[in-house]
Amino acid sequence: MTFTALALDTCDGVATVTLCRPTLLNRFDAVLHDEFADALEQIGKLPSVRAVLLRSEGKVFSAGGDFDLMRRAHADVSFRQSTIDQARNVLTALSTLRQPIVAAVQGPAVGLGATVTLACDVVVAARSASLADAHVGMALAAGDGGALFWPQSAGMLRARRYLLTGDSITASEAYQFGLVTDLVESADDVRTESERLARHLADLPAWAVQSTKRILNQSTMFRANEVVETGLLLEADTMASSDLLTAIDAFESTRGPRVTGR
Repeated sequence: MTFTALALDTCDGVATVTLCRPTLLNRFDAVLHDEFADALEQIGKLPSVRAVLLRSEGKVFSAGGDFDLMRRAHADVSFRQSTIDQARNVLTALSTLRQPIVAAVQGPAVGLGATVTLACDVVVAARSASLADAHVGMALAAGDGGALFWPQSAGMLRARRYLLTGDSITASEAYQFGLVTDLVESADDVRTESERLARHLADLPAWAVQSTKRILNQSTMFRANEVVETGLLLEADTMASSDLLTAIDAFESTRGPRVTGR
């Protein structure tokens, strides 16, 4: 399979997925939605792969959603449904993958970028990195996984605090809250430590590791069955709001949004 928004390489039991569009801040547009889910599906079918390393190029891990995609989803109900279907596919691929995933977070992870990070089994982050689910700031419900993965890692109260405000937290705070498992000093350290941990996971007995992850995945899927479809439905509703366009314009013009509640 040929990819354009990411690179997939396998070597000695480790599959490395690299988000490779730094000029676009590795944002999740329609192309990356599809390619990311397809890459994980492909990895899941490879018995030789025993661990996955997820990383990105550039200073930003992922800026999350794509404004052009949001504008088109706002205007076109069929495209809006397609976007929700793509988000569901990403969440399903992450929640059912049998191999453990190590996230290498060298910079900001925002929105779906943060969700993808928190869906991983190990999160290695540089002190200069940050996490934020900024959906509400863009007049969107945090429906594409934030309500699933933030409470699992940080607890419900902290998840409410940060999902309802959209505030960013530093990697150091995220480490204290349980959203980051391994805190390191620099982007270079992120690469070294994430590769070491992926190698360590790949060298462990694969059946034991994957059976343990299967148990953990089952817990995640139980919770997903409770919240994901409602979350996606409500996010689709907010995509139709005029406040979405106001928030996008405000962000792009660096002024505060003046939303109307519609």
